[in-house]
Amino acid sequence: MTASINDVAQAVGVSASTVSRALRGRQGVSDEVRDRIAAAAAQLGYTASRSASSLASGRTYTIGVLVPYVGRWFFGTVLDAAEKVFSAAGYDVLLYNLGSPETRKRFFTRLPVRKRVDAVLSLLIPDDEESAALRSLGVPLATTVGGTRPGFTVVGIDDRAGTESAVRHLVNLGHRRIGMISGSSGPLHWTTPIERRNAYLDVLADAGIEHDAALEADGDYTVDGGERAMTELLAASRPPTAVFAQSDEMAMGALRALRRHRLKVPDDVSVVGFDDHELADVVGLTTVAQPVAEQGAEAARLLLRQLDEPDTEPAGHVRMPIRLVLRETTAPPRPRGPH
Repeated sequence: MTASINDVAQAVGVSASTVSRALRGRQGVSDEVRDRIAAAAAQLGYTASRSASSLASGRTYTIGVLVPYVGRWFFGTVLDAAEKVFSAAGYDVLLYNLGSPETRKRFFTRLPVRKRVDAVLSLLIPDDEESAALRSLGVPLATTVGGTRPGFTVVGIDDRAGTESAVRHLVNLGHRRIGMISGSSGPLHWTTPIERRNAYLDVLADAGIEHDAALEADGDYTVDGGERAMTELLAASRPPTAVFAQSDEMAMGALRALRRHRLKVPDDVSVVGFDDHELADVVGLTTVAQPVAEQGAEAARLLLRQLDEPDTEPAGHVRMPIRLVLRETTAPPRPRGPH
């Protein structure tokens, strides 16, 4: 016979409501009692009825997640971390991959998540109309990209500060021909490429280095794109002695292009990335480390907190720490640049 919540409560010597709060991660239950309840539930084979919980609370126990590119490392890492937090709290994830303008327009026109989710985690940056559409759902909203947005809890990093630390590192090493591989063709409305480019230009200006448009190339935030962009930069009349790539994946593509051109890193060209991708240490890449998984987990926790404590003011904008990680791909320039 299937065990009931009352069976678990009787085995532990607490009320059924206490069992319910403990198994759903709610506050008001001590760790010791929570552990005893979890052990008793496992021993008795008890699992909470999703349908009964939904009827009692009016919730769907489902979180909607919007992503622009589910197959790319950054978004996949954020999604994986967030899903683990949601799952541990008893929530399912309803995923929408909105990588094309057509798919995105159809989603925001129809809003298929209405009455199907308790909250939305958006890994894309909605424009004003899309933001208004999401707010009309009347559920907690969070994101890990972009800046402060009305109605959203934002968990992210300071893109400008991260870029400034990377480019200043190259300037301090003595580089004057500093190129940049950007992601200007990234997801719609994504502000990250703009913020990082502005910071790159500001550091050059502060160092008295004249900007050369020939030292910028679009890498589409992919390894292949980074390789193409690096090849383009090497074809300039005066190639760079150092390159800042707006993502580690583009930086890895740049390293591949330099190897194919038989140029040594960092002897001939220094390279700095951004993210601290899981393979960055393997290739010895100097990079700006950001806590990608932690951003997804924190955004998920803040959404769940809003669901459990609806009267509490949303967190607003949460800044996660970043740091420059020095490895083997940067060094002072040689007296003569690459040929």
